[in-house]
Amino acid sequence: MQRVPPKIKQNARDLRKNMTDAERTLWSRIKSRRLQGFRFRRQHPVGNYIVDFVCLELKLVIELDGGQHMDQQQYDERRDSFLKAQGFTVLRFWNNKVMKEVDGVLESILTFLPPSQSSPYKGEEAATPSPLRGRVGEGVENS
Repeated sequence: MQRVPPKIKQNARDLRKNMTDAERTLWSRIKSRRLQGFRFRRQHPVGNYIVDFVCLELKLVIELDGGQHMDQQQYDERRDSFLKAQGFTVLRFWNNKVMKEVDGVLESILTFLPPSQSSPYKGEEAATPSPLRGRVGEGVENS
């Protein structure tokens, strides 16, 4: 395994601490093996690049693009070419699409995942998990 240069490692840490709203929104839905049981990492170094999200097991990269990507299309193309040469599939979504239609984005991602033999949510039945965090009754007022 190739060592990650210290500067890139530090940049990845900084990016994890300063995620965009769109990144936080998507991360909340795919972290902790919530998407078909696959593990995604956020702001993860791949070569000399830092990808927004990656499932190493599937070699699947998810990139979220804001307005700045309109001005850096050549950079994005070089980066995507590198990732594809490493065997990765790259999916790109606009930030505003994630913020307005996160379920649609998740459906698009699911088409690139193999069928799961286990529950889509770790430790739960195949039903959709409750949006509540914590234990039952925490943060919920009874009327």
